Amino acid sequence: MAQVVGFIGLGIMGRPMAKNLLKAGYPLVVHSRSQGPVQELVGAGAKAASSPRDVAAQSDVVITMLPNSPDVELVALGKDGLVEGVKRGQLFADMSTISPLVSQKVGKALSAKGVRMLDAPVSGGEKGAIDAALSIMVGGEKADFDAALPVFQALGKTITHLGPLGAGGFTKLANQIIVAVNLTALGEALTLARKAGLDRALTLKALGGGLAGSKCLEQKTPNYVAGTYNPGFKIDLHFKDLGLIMESSRALGVPLPTTAVVQELFNAMRVKGKGGLDHSGVITLLEELAGVPEKS
Repeated sequence: MAQVVGFIGLGIMGRPMAKNLLKAGYPLVVHSRSQGPVQELVGAGAKAASSPRDVAAQSDVVITMLPNSPDVELVALGKDGLVEGVKRGQLFADMSTISPLVSQKVGKALSAKGVRMLDAPVSGGEKGAIDAALSIMVGGEKADFDAALPVFQALGKTITHLGPLGAGGFTKLANQIIVAVNLTALGEALTLARKAGLDRALTLKALGGGLAGSKCLEQKTPNYVAGTYNPGFKIDLHFKDLGLIMESSRALGVPLPTTAVVQELFNAMRVKGKGGLDHSGVITLLEELAGVPEKS
């Protein structure tokens, strides 16, 4: 019989990931602050749990997909948290993007209960989550990675064991540098092209066929063409990741000058009340600076 998987955090990414686990045949126990997604998953065959503690008590493997480090700490170690319901030998995979240092702290606390932990943040956005095509970056013991691999294979296509606990998180932070800088570069390039009178769809087609082509360009082309930026991954969340990146860079002694500029552009988006837009929406700030309309 398939392992029972507990899933906590049914947001933009978590909800389709949980659905894919059901499609793969895993019995699923779910919990989230918002009850709408919980009821949707229950309607699809999952079982609702009243708390993280309840999830842990009913599951063989527990997955969390949460916004930030404090959320993971609270769910894992707080009142009615996982730590109060876990069993010796249980496997916990945090797939959120949080501080690798917090991952190590949580892992140490849970190891005292005999729980094995992996940090396994993902990349691929909402589309990757829906298509079960995420890149999953995993830190932890190799034996624990091997044990979790069948579950991860229901969620992603590129699944890489990168080293000890925390290694997945550091890799995801590197990923987020590339994505944020790439989206900002795309925004600058497309704004220049728009001001020169070029057709946006044709510009994107031309750029995508050369060295400037990227996953970011490919996935975000519909946003750029329509001039609408409904969130697949919010500016607010990427700004949070940029904060984690700069915190880690200072701790490790790694200057990140380009990332620092991009962080301030994302900060400006939030100041303007646009933190809920998709991260490709940073182009709207650049268009405003250039005096060109946001939509074609």
